[in-house]
Amino acid sequence: MLSAKLIQLIEDHWQGITSALVHQIHNDPRLNQIGRLPEAELRDAGRNLLRNLGHWLTASKTEQRMVEEHYEGIGRVRFAESIPLHECVRTLQLMKHKVVEFSRDHEFAQSTVEIYAEEELEHRLNEFFDDLIYHEVIGYEEAIRKSMAVGAGR
Repeated sequence: MLSAKLIQLIEDHWQGITSALVHQIHNDPRLNQIGRLPEAELRDAGRNLLRNLGHWLTASKTEQRMVEEHYEGIGRVRFAESIPLHECVRTLQLMKHKVVEFSRDHEFAQSTVEIYAEEELEHRLNEFFDDLIYHEVIGYEEAIRKSMAVGAGR
């Protein structure tokens, strides 16, 4: 059981969460390459993820595979943009942190069941973001292998 109220609150406040993330990216010297991406691109990524968070957390296997393929594609794009892998991973870690932080700041559990639902949401968020990171790394590594194969074939 997930806290539907809390998921809805996260989806409704995607702009604030994303703004906080973009601000942190732009002010973290360890993220200087990804921080050079257009702000609109960073905001779009946050919007696409957070506005549909409830759907993604309860998605069917087919829909989950679509998300996995999307993040593998993002990994390939980030490689092509010469963004270091550690910055890609750190950005998703920061997004997870911002979402969990937001959910903790807005907890409104009043019963044992509601507390359990909020804890379950946090657990699912951790699994979900870990899965996104994993698939972004798969795409990035795939792009590295292809690049090396092309270089070796010359």
